[in-house]
Amino acid sequence: MNDNLKSFLDQKVAQYNRPEFIANDPVSIPHLFSKKQDIEIMGFWAATLAWGQRVTIINKCKELIALMDGAPYDFIINHEETDLKKLLHFKHRTFNDIDTLYFISFFRWHYENFDSLEDAFVPPSPLKGEQNSQGTNQGFPLQGAEGAEASLNHFRSYFFSLPDYPHRTKKHVSSPSQKSTCKRLNMFLRWMVRKDNNGVDFGIWHKLKPADLICPCDLHVDRIARHLKLISRKQTDWQTAIELTQNLRELDPLDPVKYDFALFGLGIEERWGIEGILPEFD
Repeated sequence: MNDNLKSFLDQKVAQYNRPEFIANDPVSIPHLFSKKQDIEIMGFWAATLAWGQRVTIINKCKELIALMDGAPYDFIINHEETDLKKLLHFKHRTFNDIDTLYFISFFRWHYENFDSLEDAFVPPSPLKGEQNSQGTNQGFPLQGAEGAEASLNHFRSYFFSLPDYPHRTKKHVSSPSQKSTCKRLNMFLRWMVRKDNNGVDFGIWHKLKPADLICPCDLHVDRIARHLKLISRKQTDWQTAIELTQNLRELDPLDPVKYDFALFGLGIEERWGIEGILPEFD
C-alpha cells in the first residue's frame, strides 16, 4: 500500500477522530449516557435510525429517549404494558411503532439473560476460541472477515428469535447473508469495540476485537474509497465492505476501521469528489 496514502489517511483520522466530531454525529446519542446498557441500547438504536440528515437522526433519537423517560434501560426492564402507549406514534422514515415495540421486547428479553448486548453478537458454537469457565467458547469463531460475517449473521438470527417478531422489522437489521454491507451494524460495532484516547468510540466491549471489525461502507465512504483505489468491486455489497477493510488492514492490521473517520470526513465534511478534487496516490 502506498506510503503517501497511509500518511494522508492517518492525518485525516487525526483530524476527525476527535471529541469535536461527536456533537453533529449520531454517536452523540450514546454519549448522553454513562450506564453501559444505556450506551448499548441507544447506540444500537441511533445506528439503526442513521439514515437521512444527521440533525434529524439525532432529534428523533432524543425524542425516543424522552418517550422512555430519559432512562432507556430502566424503562425497558421495568415498564408496564400501559407505559408503551406513548410510543405508538414514534416514527422515523420507515421505522414505526411496530418496530419500536419489538426492539423494546427484544431488549427486555435479552437483558433478562445477559448483562451486555455484546453477547448477542457472539455465536454460541465458534470454530475457534478459548473456553470460558462454563466450558463454552467465546469470541469470534474465526478472525477477520469470516469472524465478522459469522457474528453478524448470528446476531440477525438471534435478534429475530422471539416467536412474535414482526416480519416488517427484519428490513431494519441486515446481515452478510443478505449480501448487505451492514453499514449500520458495522458502525455500531465500531462505536462499542474500538478504544483509543480520543473519546469518540467507547471501547466497552472486549470479546470482539478491533482488528476483526469491518469498515462501515456508506455512500460517502464508498465514493472516496473507490477514488483512492481501496475498492475495485463494481457493486456495493458485503464483499465490497470486505475488500475495503482488507485494504485498510494493510495500513493498520490491528485497527483498520479507524480509517472510517478519514473516509467519512473526506466524503461528508470536505465533500471531496463532489466539490473538491481528490489527490492521486499512484
